[in-house]
Amino acid sequence: MKRRQGEDAPSLHGRVVDELRQRILTRRLRPGERLVEERLAEELGVSRNPVREAIRVLASEGLVEVSARRGASVADMSLHEARETIEVRALLEGQNARLAARRHDREVIKRIEAVLEKGSQAVAQGRSDLLSDLNQQFHRELALAGQNTVLGDLLKRLRERTAILFSPTDPSQQRRAWEEHAGILRAIIDGDERLAATLAAEHVIRAGSDYLLALDVADELPQLDAQKARAPQRGPLKAVKAARGRAATAGAGRARSR
Repeated sequence: MKRRQGEDAPSLHGRVVDELRQRILTRRLRPGERLVEERLAEELGVSRNPVREAIRVLASEGLVEVSARRGASVADMSLHEARETIEVRALLEGQNARLAARRHDREVIKRIEAVLEKGSQAVAQGRSDLLSDLNQQFHRELALAGQNTVLGDLLKRLRERTAILFSPTDPSQQRRAWEEHAGILRAIIDGDERLAATLAAEHVIRAGSDYLLALDVADELPQLDAQKARAPQRGPLKAVKAARGRAATAGAGRARSR
């Protein structure tokens, strides 16, 4: 990551932020691990200033904790806080998906489809290094689809606070997560508010359970029905295209009935 001739400081700063964020989300930097500016600067081939600024940015996102005694370290969310945050995010994501299905913004839906395609391709190609960012993109666009700025702001803060909880490294969990994304989008395209809300909430609960199960402490989260927990049988992109076809047919039918 050495700075090339003619490369401006903001570009360098952004790349350091992205690199450290990726290391945290993929657990190359573990929760509680100290972030030593000098060592990180040497590893990244930069001066300490962009590292220091990156740590400030990541602290504002909730991924880094800074204390006078220990300095900067990767945020280590308590189990109690993790459970509570997962429950709240599940509730809000469900309501946002319900609104997205109701308002059915075609332009936003097209953007979500584009992200879904990229994520599904990354899963198929084993490009796990791309999935954390694509997952964030998917949920950012999904929040916009709800068209509620207050709810969107709340979800943004929760996403930043819980990013590490929802960045699976296991390939089977990554594949399931994107299949679940497809199911949520399919329900939104169909205009099925109840199903969209249910699938979005279950998606958060399931991802949170995976994180807590790794710590053997998922017993207090709501349990999902075994049948609902099964992955969709059709490929995610085919299923979404089928949903678009149903939505178009339904729209044509409504137009003829007028």
